Amino acid sequence: MQLALFDLDNTLLSGDSDYEWTQHLISKGVLDRDSFERRNAEFFEQYKSGTLNIHEFLDFQLASLAENTHADLQTWHEEFMADRVRPMIGQKARDLVKRHQDNGDLCAMVTATNSFVTGPICHELNIPHLIATIPAQENGRFTGKPRGTPAFREGKVTRVEDWLESMGLCWKSFERSWFYSDSLNDLPLLSLVSNPVAVDPDSTLHAYAESAGWPILSLR
Repeated sequence: MQLALFDLDNTLLSGDSDYEWTQHLISKGVLDRDSFERRNAEFFEQYKSGTLNIHEFLDFQLASLAENTHADLQTWHEEFMADRVRPMIGQKARDLVKRHQDNGDLCAMVTATNSFVTGPICHELNIPHLIATIPAQENGRFTGKPRGTPAFREGKVTRVEDWLESMGLCWKSFERSWFYSDSLNDLPLLSLVSNPVAVDPDSTLHAYAESAGWPILSLR
């Protein structure tokens, strides 16, 4: 048995779904452009530099879910998929996922971006399992807070191991394991798999991958 794990933003996508979701809501007039565009850009730069406070970011990012109905969110998300997400999915990314699927590998997307935003993207890429930050809900509405451990940095390791344990599996269950990621934030999980792959990596991960002898792949 083999395991293939895929980061989403700037890995399988040639962009960041969290950032683009907020930009989409700004373009719809759902969020105020002046305040939210500036804050969105600040968080995006913090993520890229490895300094993001995930709880501060989630307070910002999940607020829009709490402030709107599921029906409206679903309509906006369908537009988001058509206008912003599908253009960010290249054939090389689809082919990579398909190669692992055809090989019979257990496949999962592992992303810090919340499951409302990423669930349809996971389906679009034909990946059967999603490990993402979970937005909490009460009485049929989002609360604006995460439920459980956010799938970010070391939290990705925790969430993957919990997922494997739920199926009676662990790292030793697999002959080989892959994790594909672009980000220095994913070093904790990249360091655990037998086959870490840096995909269109940021400068820090690129340097680390070169020094460690990890493959460097482009899906662009």
